[in-house]
Amino acid sequence: MSYKILIINPGSTSTKIGVYEDETQLMEETLRHSTEEIAKYPSIYEQKDFRKDVILNVLKKKKKDLASIQVVVGRGDMVKPCILNT
Repeated sequence: MSYKILIINPGSTSTKIGVYEDETQLMEETLRHSTEEIAKYPSIYEQKDFRKDVILNVLKKKKKDLASIQVVVGRGDMVKPCILNT
């Protein structure tokens, strides 16, 4: 059985994402955020919905079906452990 994996790496002014099927990279993007966009949020925790929307819009534009992703991996403590499609 193969797994589709969404990897999220939130940085200070960008969010890097990748979609893999097992070890095969299907997509990789660096989503840049302007200083003005980031300055609207007092902390990185308050950027969560903003970054989530940016990620979901890119996945939709790239025709990556979110329902087909079984695993989400994130760097940092903003992304809490979860299980998808159980």
